Amino acid sequence: MSDCLFCKIIAGDIPSDKVYEDDDVYAFRDIHPKAPTHVLVIPKQHVATLSDCDNPALLGLLMNRVRTIADDVLNLAAGYRIVINVRAGGGQEVFHLHVHILGGKKLPF
Repeated sequence: MSDCLFCKIIAGDIPSDKVYEDDDVYAFRDIHPKAPTHVLVIPKQHVATLSDCDNPALLGLLMNRVRTIADDVLNLAAGYRIVINVRAGGGQEVFHLHVHILGGKKLPF
């Protein structure tokens, strides 16, 4: 989508601090981190929210990549939290499905 911030990041039109990329997902550091490690993992296919995704294979692939990025790229051996905000009432600000990986310290609940 031409007006989507994350689609523009994937296309390289907006710079980001990339930590991982493959044919299906792109991951980059959040510009307003809520933890020492705060990375967003987004599918390259535009899907507005988790509720709009009717592709279980895409969701499985996304979660698999989140695990790989957290464990193998970010080395969050002590643990991490993942968050998916859904719609404005759930805290979603950018309407492109994304998973937050938070770690680097003991996180309060």
